[in-house]
Amino acid sequence: MKRRDFIEKTVVSSAFLGLSDLAPLYANSTEFLNSNFKTLDKKHLTILHTNDVHSYVDPFPANHPKNPNMGGAARRAAIIESIRKENPNVLLLDAGDIFQGTPYFNYFGGELEFKLMSMMKYDIATIGNHDFDNGIDGLYAQLPHATFEFVSANYDFKNTIMDGHVKPYKILNKNGIKVGVFGLGIVLEGLVDKKNYKETGYNDPLTVAQDMSRILKHEQKCDLVICLSHLGYKYKNEPDKICDTKLATLTKDIDLIIGGHTHTFLDKPTVLKNSEGNDVLVNQVGCYGINLGRIDFYLNNDKSEIMPKKSIIV
Repeated sequence: MKRRDFIEKTVVSSAFLGLSDLAPLYANSTEFLNSNFKTLDKKHLTILHTNDVHSYVDPFPANHPKNPNMGGAARRAAIIESIRKENPNVLLLDAGDIFQGTPYFNYFGGELEFKLMSMMKYDIATIGNHDFDNGIDGLYAQLPHATFEFVSANYDFKNTIMDGHVKPYKILNKNGIKVGVFGLGIVLEGLVDKKNYKETGYNDPLTVAQDMSRILKHEQKCDLVICLSHLGYKYKNEPDKICDTKLATLTKDIDLIIGGHTHTFLDKPTVLKNSEGNDVLVNQVGCYGINLGRIDFYLNNDKSEIMPKKSIIV
């Protein structure tokens, strides 16, 4: 395995963990704290995330030309468990397109995917366009197999069977750190057959993101605001299309955007300035469960600073 260390002078640090081996998980890690930050007072939150897994339950075969032995739900579960032993304050998130891509979905309609994610103790997921591939009724039918919650702030399900089963945001408290998570989905018209999403409404993601981040940061007093986005990282040929990088720069109060849809492999997060000149991290870890994203936040007790720890590519 190739191992590389990097340090970013940002509010947090991140990496993806390639799921091709299980040990050692960490190598050549680097930690740095400023002189005014008391280690005993810090609170540590680890955020793990996936996107566009697309029903890839098994690892790629050993003879695969691009991803030999990569991925697999069992490997992911083992790595997640090892990280939880290292730090019990973990949030496990998914940015959509859980469904569609292997015969597991064709045969079981998403039941296996939701059961496996529940066993891994995912906390929150958002909804991608391919999660409608068995119709909105098919998505609804699988909800009993999911112990985690779904968030989507710009899909309006009030006239559908999913009404009441998807929240715009969710607030979690981890060791005194208040984390607000909201979801955004890509426009469905022209991308998904109308009969699959039926009367699902669509609201402008930029307007919704501004509203959600204001509510979470200022009204709900969240220490961290996370957007689970299935908008896509960036569109070179469509510069006006809303995407994660544009969302980061045009809004305020979002600390982290965890993305999906474009299957973008980032070996470290993109750090951008928001509309007020503050740092926003944008991260995405490709597709098919090959990588597991990890971001470590260190906050002191008065929540005035977020300190970085280590970034590792394994």
